[in-house]
Parts: sequence; structure tokens; C-alpha cells
Amino acid sequence: MTSDLASTAPATFTARDGKGIQITEPAMKQLGALMQGQGEAKLLRVGVRSGGCSGMSYTMDFITATEIQADDERYTYEPSGAPSFEVVCDPKSLLYIYGMQLDFSSALIGGGFNFSNPNATQTCGCGSSFAV
Repeated sequence: MTSDLASTAPATFTARDGKGIQITEPAMKQLGALMQGQGEAKLLRVGVRSGGCSGMSYTMDFITATEIQADDERYTYEPSGAPSFEVVCDPKSLLYIYGMQLDFSSALIGGGFNFSNPNATQTCGCGSSFAV
């Protein structure tokens, strides 16, 4: 017998090589829409920085290929029915977010991108800050 929760959970995608962060179907759709508005040859950089309510906070930004650093990890995501896109992450951030799931909610309260990080020992109510 399956639970209702399992049947309503959104599909999750990993990069073509099976590595990188997990991105849910709603997040993939939102990222695809945002990518189209960015113009040609943009990539999504994800990472962490010091700060936020719990000590570290997530970062996401669109960059050009010229902004990629030599030691960055690159992951290609291929959503069905949409153009593929690349996610870039620096090696230090990857230590904190490896295995993280990125989701998106269109709810009026608490909506937006949500991070579910198995490496976090503490998270903040804002959803974009964590501690390890």
C-alpha cells in the first residue's frame, strides 16, 4: 500500500551524470522560465556564503560562461520538453550542498525556491539559511 504523500511528491531530476543537486519538476519549470528571460548562454550558479540567520545562506544567480572558474563543477540538466541548462557550483559550496534538493512553490505565503539540505543540522524559518 502506498501513501498519499508518496504519490503527490514531485518528480526529481539529477544532472545528466547523476551528480549535483536534485531539482524537482516545479523548480525545473521555474528555472526554465527564468532562463528564457536571461537571454543566450546563461548558466545557473548555486552556492553558499557566510551569513544568514543560521550561519550560512544559499546563493543562486545567473552567470555567463566567462564567469566560470577553473575549479567549478558543471552539471547539465535536461528537462523533458524544455531546453537543457547547466548548473555551476564551486567546490567549497559543493561540500555543503551535495545531495540538496531544490524545489519551487507558487504559494502566496512561503512561496519561491525552497532548499532541502540533508547536510544541514539546523535551518531557519526563512528557508534560505542553514548551519552544519
